[in-house]
Amino acid sequence: MKHIIYIVLGISLLVGCNRHNHSDKQIFRYNESAGIATLDPAFAKDQSIIWPCRQLYNGLIELDSNLQVQPSVAKCWTISDDGLTYTFILRDDVCFHRNVLFNTVDSTRKVVAGDFVYSFNRILDPSVASPGVWIFNDVEGFSAPNDSTFVIRLKRPFAPFLSQLGMVYCSVVPHEVVEHYGKDFRNHPCGTGPFQFQYWKEGVKLVMRKNPLYFETGLPYLDAVAVTFIVDRQTVFLEFVKGNLDFMNSLDASYKDEVLNQDGTLKAKYADRIDMVSTPYLNTEYLGFNMDGDDSPLKDRRIRQAINLGFDRRKMMRYLRNNIGEPGVYGFVPRGLPGNAEEPYYEYNPERAKALLAEAGYPDGKGLPRLKLGTTANYLDLCKYLQQQLGLLGVDVQVDVNPPAALREQIAQGKVGWFRGSWVADYPDAENYLSLFFSENKAPAGPNYTRFVNKNYDKLYRAARSETDPDSRLQLYRDMDRLVMQEAPVVVLYYDQILHFTHKNVHGLRSNAMNTLDLRYVKID
Repeated sequence: MKHIIYIVLGISLLVGCNRHNHSDKQIFRYNESAGIATLDPAFAKDQSIIWPCRQLYNGLIELDSNLQVQPSVAKCWTISDDGLTYTFILRDDVCFHRNVLFNTVDSTRKVVAGDFVYSFNRILDPSVASPGVWIFNDVEGFSAPNDSTFVIRLKRPFAPFLSQLGMVYCSVVPHEVVEHYGKDFRNHPCGTGPFQFQYWKEGVKLVMRKNPLYFETGLPYLDAVAVTFIVDRQTVFLEFVKGNLDFMNSLDASYKDEVLNQDGTLKAKYADRIDMVSTPYLNTEYLGFNMDGDDSPLKDRRIRQAINLGFDRRKMMRYLRNNIGEPGVYGFVPRGLPGNAEEPYYEYNPERAKALLAEAGYPDGKGLPRLKLGTTANYLDLCKYLQQQLGLLGVDVQVDVNPPAALREQIAQGKVGWFRGSWVADYPDAENYLSLFFSENKAPAGPNYTRFVNKNYDKLYRAARSETDPDSRLQLYRDMDRLVMQEAPVVVLYYDQILHFTHKNVHGLRSNAMNTLDLRYVKID
């Protein structure tokens, strides 16, 4: 009973107070406007879930600030010469968060290799229905020869597999807690991470407290992390400016001009009290064409190429995005990721666009039916810009604004002919982007939302998946990217950029091009 009272008191302190009346505690505060659907890593499919789960759990490996693979629960590993067997040696000092369900003297236990066998088989369990099941498509099986050795056997070589294991889906969880709570493990999380679960009232507040058993000596520095769920982004911005939030990720279009100069730098009135860090983001924003279906003129490659050439991406970025990001004139693979295009494909060229329209039988757009573009409200300004630019070529575009969930469903079911989409890297390898055009990945079963089918592309993709020589694999990636740009099932708009804002008293925040939130090293003055 004393233990229960202590926890309740701890919750009240964190929920009811701010830093002014607990100045001795370092509490890092951020907002998640999208809300958090679960704290179960098996369902960590978007950033709103991934960020808190990164604080609560660990996997075999992690990706550092340069997206290089580093040890985590596994202290070392070997990969067999044939690329089929991965053998991990685990640390012997990693414990789960304290939980009475362990029924031990200190209410915890050490992680053993069998925990990874359990955790990974759970992802594959159809009754769990984890969206991360695809990670293990090439896995033949898992085994634990002893408590410190975990082995993964693949059906076929897959070069990016090691980096895939850095995804939150691959976190280790304890069977005692998961099996006790079942589906309710979503709000009774128990992991090994630097912070442990304390309190969650959905739509109001999530509190995670420092894990005193954390295996990385001296970390974390923070005492707690508090997450609020304010929906209105302008209110979030005001709360950040007032100092009620320590961190803000990105800027809403409605107030970007208030904060940033046109060249993307921080305005002088904020520069003395706010720090802004800008880094490339492995996120390609694009427009996709549905290659299946009716006899739409968009099935003609020349029309798709004309659209790609018919608007000025550089002007779009300068005036609509304050140069946040890079114009998408290269391939689908974003800049900075090995395997991306080295030369631009689609710089603005209205003359060539007009010539292609004429070749397709639509000189100056005459006779070309109105083209309907599905988007969401957040991207309306970009789509309106495209509409205006293509209108100068005689191409009539109707911008159709949809709720995000409705548009996603229409895209997955192939019910929209032209749509706005984005792809954020699941793992830092070009294969992850190029998988969107592999015929076996056609939606709704996979991420090929354009339903692109090309036998030569499929041949290259299969070869690249099993190629173990890095230089040969990168050349295959570039060949695939080039083929996609020539066939033009997509219009690449831009390669995104991460903007992180903190107050001057916040130090040590780490991230990478996948927008990972690493709070282990954060200190607040």
